[in-house]
Amino acid sequence: MEKDHKQLWEECQQFIKDNISPEQYNAFFRIVTSASYENNKLELLVPSQFFADQIEERFVGVLGAGIRKVYGQGVQLFYRVPQVQNAPDTEVSMRSGEPSQAILNQVQRKVQPANPFQAKAAAPFDSQLNPFNTFENYCSSMGNREARAIGESVARKVMTFNPLFVFGPTGVGKTHLIQAIGIRAKELDPDLRVLYINARLFESQFTAANRMGSINSFFHFYQSIDMLIVDDVQELAGKTKTQNMFFHIFNHLKQNGKQIILSSDCPPSQMEGFEARVLNRFKWGMTQELERPDMELRRDVLRRKAEQDGLNLPDDVIDFIAANVTDSIREIVGVVASLMGRAMVLGCDVNLDLARKVVSNVVKINEHRLDFELIVDRVANYYGIESDKLFTKTRKREISDMRQVVMYLAKAMANMSLKAIGSRLGRSHATVLYGCNTIEQRLGVDRKLTEEIKSIEAELKAV
Repeated sequence: MEKDHKQLWEECQQFIKDNISPEQYNAFFRIVTSASYENNKLELLVPSQFFADQIEERFVGVLGAGIRKVYGQGVQLFYRVPQVQNAPDTEVSMRSGEPSQAILNQVQRKVQPANPFQAKAAAPFDSQLNPFNTFENYCSSMGNREARAIGESVARKVMTFNPLFVFGPTGVGKTHLIQAIGIRAKELDPDLRVLYINARLFESQFTAANRMGSINSFFHFYQSIDMLIVDDVQELAGKTKTQNMFFHIFNHLKQNGKQIILSSDCPPSQMEGFEARVLNRFKWGMTQELERPDMELRRDVLRRKAEQDGLNLPDDVIDFIAANVTDSIREIVGVVASLMGRAMVLGCDVNLDLARKVVSNVVKINEHRLDFELIVDRVANYYGIESDKLFTKTRKREISDMRQVVMYLAKAMANMSLKAIGSRLGRSHATVLYGCNTIEQRLGVDRKLTEEIKSIEAELKAV
């Protein structure tokens, strides 16, 4: 029986999946579908032109190999970008290689990312955005939900925050967030000239332009950007000449209604080594903090990363990693990668013992086991009640809520089983499960409770 075009594309997808990482496959190929295959012409349906350009630039080799293996030689590849709702004239079909000149772009990228000496403002260039860093792949919790909402508003031009200044310690997701804004903006307007660049690379480009006598070309290039995203802007501290150039670029973009997005490890008020007029520009728009990942976010990152990698992480392993790797999302992602590598090499499933070995290489594990009585004592002290009341049969709302906090903390921080917690409180397994689930659900919507839990957790960790 002859295979239809969808079955052929599924075989091609499987070939691609076997030859790239799971993250790359999920980010680029999982949602691509076959629109048609006739007369040796294959047409693939992709979400946007930007999406097609990224596939061409990054995976033209493996894609071509898969097509030759499944479809044979001489196949012409086309991409179809679907129409915007109620706007039929927005549907676009393009031939592989023609719009993006993929091979040429790959060579240019290796030599000089986002060439600032490119003379023509309308010429295509690499936005330097990692397509994996989308809002869909961005985990949210109470600590970063507001930042995400602001980012989406900026990308969709719902609200004007210019500049948007995002700050927070290393590894909390600043780069992912600011790149997600650029990706969303490109999806909504593929012709938008979005550029993501690290401040250190900006400084290197400026130095090279100054040495080559190409300052005017450098300045004109950055004048042509519609959305400029500068990461780690604190790296410009003490670089007076570079700051002066950035000041003039900033002013030009701002005056012409172009979006500026900046990230730093600290707020403008704490930045040193900057001219006052530069810092003043940083404060013109919205300043948004990204906090260290809370327990909810750490668990969410672990679950999503494990799902993307096809890794089975038991709940006790997730709880253990989330309780010990607390400072950085980047560290959590690294732990999952190490777990997957160890499990593959050893040919075993991921368990708590393996997780302990991997985590011990990343952070110092606090081997002090929190006991149940200590958790009860801290919760009672925090809320200003007698600890004995938590063991009574009373169903008063305030006491019941505090009892559920004890259940949640005993499970999350002391790694106690539901049965063990229930026996201490004189409650059933089902009651403890309900109490833990109730607190977890409330953490997503109740800011006051979230702050209370964080404070109690901090006290327990300090013991």
